[in-house]
Amino acid sequence: MEFKELLTKRYATKLFQPRAVPEETMQELLEMVRLAPSGLNVQPWRLKVVVDAQTKAKLSPATHDEAQINSCSHLLVFCADTDWAALTQRLGRVMKERTVPDMIWAKVMGIAAEMAQEPEQELRAWIIGQAYIAATYGLLGAQALGLDCCPMTHFEPAEYSRILGLPENIVPVVLLPVGYAADDPRPKWRYPLGDLLI
Repeated sequence: MEFKELLTKRYATKLFQPRAVPEETMQELLEMVRLAPSGLNVQPWRLKVVVDAQTKAKLSPATHDEAQINSCSHLLVFCADTDWAALTQRLGRVMKERTVPDMIWAKVMGIAAEMAQEPEQELRAWIIGQAYIAATYGLLGAQALGLDCCPMTHFEPAEYSRILGLPENIVPVVLLPVGYAADDPRPKWRYPLGDLLI
């Protein structure tokens, strides 16, 4: 499927068939997410995959009982990892293991150290933005694999954290229910390109 066709055919699925996505297809999708880019290549996101019906049922009220949560085959919960110190320590260690040249290592780690001095709220917003990039790879990857999905941001992150038992530094930011659509696409509309350009 051509990329433009993928974009025009994709829609926010509201209801899924009671049919499981094969595990090998899900692994292919997760591999696409793994390849998502990030600033400094720090990859400050984590992904919780929810498959069992009981957990989805517990999460449903924290997502305003939207039908996608209970009907999807797999619920991907994209989370921001806000532990900057641990993220940058891992980054520095892995760059050394991968024999990144010292000059590049020093530059990247210097930028990371500067970012650590930014106000916590600004750094957190940057990290959340990186998690959205990964979620976009999941969204488009699902469509490329013949799956349907629906990006969701209207949910209660604190409840998701509690129910899923996530550590404090792992913050849910966007949901991606994945499966096979049981509904029909609604007409798609977007603002004209002229409205977007400044």
